[in-house]
Amino acid sequence: MMQRRLLRDMVRIRCVEEELGVIYRDEQEMRTPVHFSIGQEATAVGVCAAMLSTDVIYSGHRCHAQYLAKGGDLTAMVAELYGKQTGCAAGRGGSVHLIDKTAGFGASSAILGEMISVAVGAAWSFALRGEPRVAATFFGDGASEEGVFHESLNFAALHRLPVVFVCENNQYSLSSPIAARQPIGTSISGRARGYGMPAHRVDGNDVFAVFEASKEAVRQCREGNGPCFLELDTYRLREHVGPNWDYDVSSRSKAEVESWVERCPIRRAVGALSISDPDVTAALADWEREFRAELHEAVAVAKSSPFPAVEELLAGTYES
Repeated sequence: MMQRRLLRDMVRIRCVEEELGVIYRDEQEMRTPVHFSIGQEATAVGVCAAMLSTDVIYSGHRCHAQYLAKGGDLTAMVAELYGKQTGCAAGRGGSVHLIDKTAGFGASSAILGEMISVAVGAAWSFALRGEPRVAATFFGDGASEEGVFHESLNFAALHRLPVVFVCENNQYSLSSPIAARQPIGTSISGRARGYGMPAHRVDGNDVFAVFEASKEAVRQCREGNGPCFLELDTYRLREHVGPNWDYDVSSRSKAEVESWVERCPIRRAVGALSISDPDVTAALADWEREFRAELHEAVAVAKSSPFPAVEELLAGTYES
């Protein structure tokens, strides 16, 4: 059942990131910044479930959830966090530079908004070749204030490209709330409509609503109707970068964070399914054990894997 699959995928991402957060904090062996998606799993799962294996996605610095939701290799991701040669980017990229082309995860980058234009380029190639493929790009509300956001939307609309723009509006850019950065009475999806494309604002903590909106957006793109835009309202529960809670050191209050904990996408999905699927609570416990064990197995593999050889550190770089 699709609804169970959506919940299961969210639980997997949550378990992986929670366990990684503890290991990252306590062991201090992963020497890479980590941006967790704890609390906003529904955006990645809902969108990726609506796409085919031949479609591609691109993400920014908060990319673990999209990588896993698209089918990226967990063991390779964990090895990348440890900087090991067996990592998905051969230990060169760390948490913010993941890639798994076989799964349709094109790339991620720490440069704000960079992958928006890359996804547009991929969609342009699909259109030029007549391929029935779709590209999607994930970015936060802060990236909507970058010039590349507007340039990319304009170009995609002009050439009617098969790209879905996915704004994960988690209300903050680092510690700056959206109300302090964008004029009252405006919206990110409203700006997208200004470029002549369909744009929808969706409850990003309702995985079923995200999935339905994404299916329609992907369908329109695949049928040659040009780009679509999804603004998904959600919230990251942990700090901007790192595994900790941040309400004691940032502009976010504990009460605000706790109000979003009550709107947790996993909790909401379980509540919605429990009436028609009463066994879902028991399944949830089984999944948690399975996925936490899976993560620890990946950590063991990463720790036993070699670091890149010194003589190969420049492999893949440009030489003048």
